[in-house]
Amino acid sequence: MVNVIVDEDLCVGCGVCIDDCPSNVFELINEIAKVVRIDDCTACRLCESECPSEAIVVED
Repeated sequence: MVNVIVDEDLCVGCGVCIDDCPSNVFELINEIAKVVRIDDCTACRLCESECPSEAIVVED
């Protein structure tokens, strides 16, 4: 199973992960990216590679 971790201390709320995720896994809640549909994650790692603040880690 895939696990996606967003470090809330590093997340700047830019929304890049939301825009880039082909599975629509994230939502911006209180200006922080939150994983809301983990079951839809395909572990493509786009969110991890594109996050400018390196706040996302994908574990599979």
